[in-house]
Amino acid sequence: MRFNPYLRYFFYIAWHWNPILALFTIYYEIRGEKKYHIHTIGEDELNSLKEKGIDISHAHIYMPVNYFILERLMNEIAKYDHNKTLLDLGCGKGRVMIVAAAYGFEQISGIDISKEFCNEAAATTASYAEKNPLAHFTIINQDALSYDIPDNICCVFLFNPFDELIMTGVVSNILKSQLAYPRMLRVMYANPQHKSVFLENGFNEIFYVKKLNYFEGSILEKTV
Repeated sequence: MRFNPYLRYFFYIAWHWNPILALFTIYYEIRGEKKYHIHTIGEDELNSLKEKGIDISHAHIYMPVNYFILERLMNEIAKYDHNKTLLDLGCGKGRVMIVAAAYGFEQISGIDISKEFCNEAAATTASYAEKNPLAHFTIINQDALSYDIPDNICCVFLFNPFDELIMTGVVSNILKSQLAYPRMLRVMYANPQHKSVFLENGFNEIFYVKKLNYFEGSILEKTV
């Protein structure tokens, strides 16, 4: 019974993409969930939000970032100093927040439009915080477009959570925060479909990885 979520996720990916991609994904899902002692696997097409009258026309379905890409990005960002504060925009069930803590981030915030996801992320991070007192987690149930980026945030994580319209507004919020409190800002962007929005606003890509033509990750930075 414990493997049912993995089987379901395998068939979902195999049906929508291909079996090879599904096998690669499930291998890293099992490995990652066991390594970090969490349960964040699964897809969600956000129908519950739609039923509540929440506009999801600019949002993408929930799927957790693949552990392969996530750890590649974290391994790269770990080479830089001042990686203590992270904001995960579209945090889902809290996977990225837990992995970030394992890589040394201490002040970790997650924001998601789904109250249910926020509740799951809160439970996941609360359990982890008991084992790692240096990690402090904050979960915010809010849409990203109206969220003011805190002045202490030095790293932002995105897993293609919304379309170009919302991304443009989010980048504007990031730049506003950086202008108010000048500092180096880095963005870890998995599946960077709208990377051009960052590049057009003065960010430079300092790292890029691609696997199986589907898994992509980019790190961008900008300083004032």
